[in-house]
Amino acid sequence: MPDLVGVQGPEWRPAAEIDVSDLLDTAARRWSAQPHAAAALAWKCYSYWCALPAVLGFAASRRVPLMTPDHVLVRYSEPRPFLTLALRSPVTAVLATDPIVATDAPGLLIVEDEDELLGVLRRSLVDAHLEPLLEEFRKRARIGRRTLWGSVASGVAYGLSRAADSLPGPTLDIAHRILGVLDADDLVELAPRAGGGLDIQRKTCCLAFTLPTPKVCTTCCIR
Repeated sequence: MPDLVGVQGPEWRPAAEIDVSDLLDTAARRWSAQPHAAAALAWKCYSYWCALPAVLGFAASRRVPLMTPDHVLVRYSEPRPFLTLALRSPVTAVLATDPIVATDAPGLLIVEDEDELLGVLRRSLVDAHLEPLLEEFRKRARIGRRTLWGSVASGVAYGLSRAADSLPGPTLDIAHRILGVLDADDLVELAPRAGGGLDIQRKTCCLAFTLPTPKVCTTCCIR
């Protein structure tokens, strides 16, 4: 967790105070993209890095850092990397049976079972953070909710696939379980891959093919 923690300062801003118009303008310059494509690509980056700590925390250790806007710091710029996220004063939801509970470590939210832990993941990541931010994106760019949420689904699946070696249990089962909680399981087709990873097929597109130098991702629904 220490590597995820940042300190609020000039280069960081709280996610709760992010200027979405400025973020999208920066994305448009970064990729020389039209507004709807800039929104799609900015959302793809933001939702991936925002979801990853909570998703991998649950999948690997049943520990879920709360990714609410008041716990997340953001910085972005035109050069690479476009976007970086960090946590401030992190709070982590853990099971009552987790050995860390006995250590009296600070910043713990204790829950009784995995279903409750997944509920915390859903409420902190989706209900409190991504859903409100998605609406702000859509106010500023003509882009559908399904297009944006498809990037959440593919990002979650990709992150789990990359971490397959460190996950207890089949990656495919874990992916379907988490995507179901996020109401995103119907936006990707998944299949097990040799070595424990996933073959991922999106049902939506991040619009990277519209860039001046078109890009078609390996998971894209466009061929």
